[in-house]
Amino acid sequence: MIAIAAASFILGTIHTARADDRPNILWITSEDNGPELGCYNDAYADTPRIDALASRSLRYKRCWSNAPVCAPARTTIVSGMYATSLGAHHMRSAVGLPDAMRLYPLVFRDAGYYTSNNNKTDYNFANPEPGWHDSSRQAHWRGRAENQPFFAVFNFTVSHESKIRNKPHTLVHDPAKAKLPAYHPDTPEVRRDWAQYYDRLTEMDAMVGKVLDDLKADGLDDSTIVFYYGDHGSGMPRSKRWPFDSGLHVPLLVHVPEKFRSVAPENYLPGGMSDRLVAFVDLAPTALSMAGIQPPENMQGVPFAGQFAGEAKPFIFGYRGRMDERIDEVRSCTDGRFVYMKHFYPDRPYLKHVEFMFQTPTTQVWKRMFDEGKLNDAQSKFWQPKPSEELFDLESDPDETVNVAGRPEHADRLRRMRQAMQDWSIETRDLGLLTEAEIHRRSGDQAPRTFGLSPDYDIEQLVQVAYACTDRENPPSLGKLNQWVRSSESGVRYWAVRSFLCRPDDAWKNDASIAKMLEAAMLDDSPSVRVAAAEVAMQMDGPLRQRAPAVLANLADVDNYGQLVPVAALNVLDKYWSELPDDLQKRVEALPEKTKDAPQRVSGYVGRLLKHVQSLP
Repeated sequence: MIAIAAASFILGTIHTARADDRPNILWITSEDNGPELGCYNDAYADTPRIDALASRSLRYKRCWSNAPVCAPARTTIVSGMYATSLGAHHMRSAVGLPDAMRLYPLVFRDAGYYTSNNNKTDYNFANPEPGWHDSSRQAHWRGRAENQPFFAVFNFTVSHESKIRNKPHTLVHDPAKAKLPAYHPDTPEVRRDWAQYYDRLTEMDAMVGKVLDDLKADGLDDSTIVFYYGDHGSGMPRSKRWPFDSGLHVPLLVHVPEKFRSVAPENYLPGGMSDRLVAFVDLAPTALSMAGIQPPENMQGVPFAGQFAGEAKPFIFGYRGRMDERIDEVRSCTDGRFVYMKHFYPDRPYLKHVEFMFQTPTTQVWKRMFDEGKLNDAQSKFWQPKPSEELFDLESDPDETVNVAGRPEHADRLRRMRQAMQDWSIETRDLGLLTEAEIHRRSGDQAPRTFGLSPDYDIEQLVQVAYACTDRENPPSLGKLNQWVRSSESGVRYWAVRSFLCRPDDAWKNDASIAKMLEAAMLDDSPSVRVAAAEVAMQMDGPLRQRAPAVLANLADVDNYGQLVPVAALNVLDKYWSELPDDLQKRVEALPEKTKDAPQRVSGYVGRLLKHVQSLP
């Protein structure tokens, strides 16, 4: 079971007697790449050094990064906790942590290890000091004291999304031989981006080799456990930022030298492949376990090696929250073959305009071809509204383009995976069923995790209501919605109001009682509920629709609402931009982009949205 007691934030316990009896641990990570490597049977890849490491390591067939983008994925790793449990799954957020909670570098440090990180952090914390001895571009195991064991991280950015589109670059991989996923159009721009991505993987491979050469030169290769993994799926659109298998599946190699085979994963075999499902939440507990340190009880991951190894899990989980300036909420899980995905904003398309993503030529040509009607069904899907839930068979559909959730032969599996997802959200106290703004409003001065563990957070009711209100096929009755919209729980009111956007019928748009309900909701004490009510009102017939844009414009003012509520309001306003009167458009365009005390990690997103609306026709 996952420990959730507030008192459980304690340091790990050391179970080894002498420092020089403990293994060194080296983590080598690369950014924005899935298992597009030779050792994962990708014939287009040229990665000889990683392939050589794989020949003497255990490969994991299915490792998920939990989040499909760097900051929440790294937050998951460094805490050993699901970022959703911390309220930290939104991209570039800044949440507080419980005072007694310790991140894994400090646990290693307190156990006598030298901890170095070269050099990316990118954690979604307001107080992000995890306990490194050295976190810099010069950080190295060589900074340790004599005979001191080390835990060292080397992170390579050459494969990052930004590096697959930068110019000039002379291609090495032949674009004509690139294997395109079924959801991407076959154009020169797309082929070039994929070829350049594989070029960057070859460059990254050489960097990995250099670190391994240094380890050998220092005489440490026979006393160091080595992990290699990518930090989430490739930087290509619909991989990065999306909790499909394409955005979460990463390579993971674990090499254990002969000296420390007693702490190796079960059935460890050099050059072998493990079917065990593992995820980033498991990495820190596993490394601590291999060093003989009991993971802190607050860590939710399960060690898959070492003294404290636990049972294999039947499912691993993924999540998507706000991605830069765009708001969404998605959960996914896999049993290794099937992927279940739950969409909490099924009315919104998979891919909306994210400024950073749209700098990639593939994104630009893909969207242009959709607007021109030149795509097939599989390629068009990702610019359109989503179903409430999806089920993909990775065996027959590795690109995850065919939703089999509605097929009778998969009905039992769908129910099991949906239930597993709901149970996981309840057990881990998933804070993502509140909006990001509401997480911070409700938490007040305490850490979101502390609030999430309190009786004030009714996660069981939220799971029930959020799933029901976002079900396109079986929407809740109007009587039930009328009950929920009067709830004392702001999250319940939010989903009840928003449920109208997911209903398959239009009869409610002329219903006077619903108009009265929305009118009251636009005065709710929760700004998030007011945003939802105004968005629904934009689809009503009658005077309420005429009032809604002004409500949203007011909510988009950072001087009144900080940064997070305006991001939500602008996500709605740009959808209806062409329908707004000129004077209201000008009012919105003149809004401030940020306040003087805006949190740095989210301070640019209102400006990006205001810039985007000004570019709309």
